[in-house]
Amino acid sequence: MSEKIAVHWFRQDLRIKDNPSLEAASKCDSFIPIYILDDTNSGEFKMGSASRWWLYHSLNKLNESLGGSLRLFKGDPCEILPKLIEDYSVSNVFWNRCYEPWRIDRDKKIKNELETNNIIVESFCGSLLWEPWNISKDDGTPYRVFTPYYKKGCLNASEPRLPISEPSFENISKKDNVSDNLESLDLLPKSNWYAGFEEEWNPGEKGAEQNLEEFLEHGLLNYKEGRNFPSQKFVSRLSPHLHFGEISPNEVWYRAKTKETIPGIDKSLAHFHSELGWREFSYYLLYHFPDFPSVNFQKKFDSFPWKENKDLLKLWQSGKTGYPIVDAGMRELWQTGYMHNRLRMIVGSFLVKNLLIHWLEGEKWFWDCLVDADLASNSAGWQWVAGSGADAAPYFRIFNPITQGLKFDPDGEYTKKYVPELKNLPNKYLFSPWEAPKEILESSGIELGVDYPEPIVDLKISRELALEAFATTKKEVNE
Repeated sequence: MSEKIAVHWFRQDLRIKDNPSLEAASKCDSFIPIYILDDTNSGEFKMGSASRWWLYHSLNKLNESLGGSLRLFKGDPCEILPKLIEDYSVSNVFWNRCYEPWRIDRDKKIKNELETNNIIVESFCGSLLWEPWNISKDDGTPYRVFTPYYKKGCLNASEPRLPISEPSFENISKKDNVSDNLESLDLLPKSNWYAGFEEEWNPGEKGAEQNLEEFLEHGLLNYKEGRNFPSQKFVSRLSPHLHFGEISPNEVWYRAKTKETIPGIDKSLAHFHSELGWREFSYYLLYHFPDFPSVNFQKKFDSFPWKENKDLLKLWQSGKTGYPIVDAGMRELWQTGYMHNRLRMIVGSFLVKNLLIHWLEGEKWFWDCLVDADLASNSAGWQWVAGSGADAAPYFRIFNPITQGLKFDPDGEYTKKYVPELKNLPNKYLFSPWEAPKEILESSGIELGVDYPEPIVDLKISRELALEAFATTKKEVNE
């Protein structure tokens, strides 16, 4: 009997533990672990700069875990895989499924071609709790609203599978390691604007485990309320680890569940699980509605009179809007590759409702700047805040950056961290510095328009304009 040689194709599952495809490959006589950077088929969804920084470090950590045996390639998997299979007499190819439309199309093409050539191809669920095609309404159609999707669909379906243990690597192929090296993937951006990322993040499986453990010990108990306050450490910060698959959602789901006996934790635990459910819902929408990243889910927004204003967009991107809580969020994004979820809602609302700039512009900026940039979650988040998405906030719900700052950063700790030019301003005026008396500004070392910008729009007027714009849209109803 000939030797059974397998390929495990790492994609968005850059981990050893709880990796169904890797486990299957490890049961063959020998297996070759590979990663292919595919900038060919991704088109407009080519990985952004911050994500590429993360991927560089994650692949480095993964290779260490594999004893230096990870083969790296850059190019079209449709060409790379058949050559690899021929060179190494591979009989089986394994991977964990991805759900972006371009990846689904590519993977179907690869699978059909390989099976035609008598290669066994198996794929697994390694990044979701529930497969999108297994959850549907009673009439078989997909859900369009989160609450029934999660409570009636997911929670009444089979429980997520239990995590599996780390496989053995004794049979990793020892044949010549023909591959590109990490540097040749050209992942690190030319400009070292990501210098601050390394102080904030530890990419890789161990970093994911550390974040989870820290959250379960110190954040989960107060998660439901505490998650709204950006200066407090009550969020998990697991989103980039989950996106790159450095930890599985199954591991996170069940590890959190082990805390259910702690007194008073029930509401926060349920809320954290539901947030994992939101992640699932984003992928569910992307799977069932493949144009979700670029097309309004609610068609009435197709006639919305968005404005093009590159100057205002640039001020928003650079955190110079004159609204401190908005600027703090945008500067956190630039400096750390991340933004607290409360701030994502605030800055998103400001862009699409106070500036009337299309949500796609915000989505593109986040795509390039976020280490957790994720096609499903990014699209769902921006459509939600714009009012055009599934389960979206009503369009007339316009976040007021002054009241949001006062409510969720009352001591100004977060805002002053990222907008240090206002650090001496009394909290009473921190979120509306233009209202501060001249002597207060002077004693705080601030000259508006010089040390910190004047507001780029008037909140009241821009709100009225947004509501007028919304009133012009066609009141179409999704069927």
